[in-house]
Amino acid sequence: MSEIAKSFVAADVDRSGTIDARTHRILHAPIVPLLTKLALPNIVIMVAQASTGLIETFWVSKLGIDALAGMALVFPAVMLMTTLSAGALGGSISSAVARALGAGRRDEADALVLHAIIVNVIGGLAFSAVFLLLGGPIFRQLGGVGGELRAAVIYSTVVFSGNVFTWLMNGLASVVRGTGNMHYPAIVTFVGVLFLIPISPMLIFGFGPIPAFGIAGGGIALVAYYAAGTVAMLWYILTGRTPVRLCLARVQPSILSGLLWAGALSSMNSILTNIVIAGTTALVASFAGVIAVAGFGTAVWLEYLLIPLVFGIGAPLVSMVGTNLGAGKHQRARQIALSGATIAFILTEVIGLTAAVLPEAWMELFTAEPSAIAAGSVYLRIVGPFYGFFGLGLSLYFALQGAGRMFWPILAGITRVAIAIGGGFIALRYGGSLVLLFAVLAASLGAYGTIIFTSVWFGRSIA
Repeated sequence: MSEIAKSFVAADVDRSGTIDARTHRILHAPIVPLLTKLALPNIVIMVAQASTGLIETFWVSKLGIDALAGMALVFPAVMLMTTLSAGALGGSISSAVARALGAGRRDEADALVLHAIIVNVIGGLAFSAVFLLLGGPIFRQLGGVGGELRAAVIYSTVVFSGNVFTWLMNGLASVVRGTGNMHYPAIVTFVGVLFLIPISPMLIFGFGPIPAFGIAGGGIALVAYYAAGTVAMLWYILTGRTPVRLCLARVQPSILSGLLWAGALSSMNSILTNIVIAGTTALVASFAGVIAVAGFGTAVWLEYLLIPLVFGIGAPLVSMVGTNLGAGKHQRARQIALSGATIAFILTEVIGLTAAVLPEAWMELFTAEPSAIAAGSVYLRIVGPFYGFFGLGLSLYFALQGAGRMFWPILAGITRVAIAIGGGFIALRYGGSLVLLFAVLAASLGAYGTIIFTSVWFGRSIA
């Protein structure tokens, strides 16, 4: 564990010279009202941010089944990039900033801004290199052939050429969230989504002097959205509107390695989640073909939508848990975690049950292909009722990220992969049915949520 993650300082009384008003509120205000106040705007905007992918998918689906299937192949990689930068590394940055402010270490909090920029540039360039060089072989291994493979390569090339802006926007937003400010990142995201709604179809289909770029147009619009968001976040910090400052000082290896180590541990959850989706997409492709992949991928996008929804709760959990642990308030930190988990379970379970009852309503937003609708509807009927366990586990993942303790989330993620991929392979090989595969995926979500919840409820992973 990094020194940053270990540096919890007992501070039961406020230090008036070092604790700002927002930090004081995180340490003392009633938990549920404060969490609700911080989470509600974040939830709305995080769902709006997730809608960027749905907006792209909606318009790309008008290009045909190959384009829709190509998006299904790329989407796990795009979501992995987003969840790593915003959730894994981003959560680690927010946690470190929150703990430093909670303990009154302003110099360390300021230094974290520069180091957050550095690690996000490194992460963005590394991700670009992988998919620009190996995108085609990766999507081919996931079952892509013919037109769907060509569409996947075109879209991924555009997106990953500019994905450093995704990392930078999410990294800088994480710095701001670490101070307890959820509103400004939410506003930037909302304005960006409003920008994306008209720009995406204009670039895909053309408008006036703007040529039709096809599926590449969706990627161009997405890159432009994150580039503009990066500028907005950087401006907010540079103009002194946060308790932390960007200081062009000497790079400190201890802070850099601390963020990288904490981010690497946290990224395991995002990587494992996307391994499940990518692996099961490959299983569906090998068993049922391109139309089933399009249906399955469209249905799974609803599960991906749960990630930013829970992130809306998880971002304040990281800040609140980290700040209270930094101030030595361990029992309050545990109460915060369990309160957030309860809210996340209820919200995601309601969505899952609704999807299970009305799966066609979701599927028909993106495709009119009967076989694709049928495959996706079966998935939602079986897996949807288990979405609450996903929300439960993911919210506690953020809480434990705020605590700097990632053992149980990683164990739960590995267990989910083993059940979903291993059990899914057995289900298709010996059962020969997508129904059995989807039942295994439901069981893997149940195991994921139960393991993390047990570690917090019965163990001492936070208290």
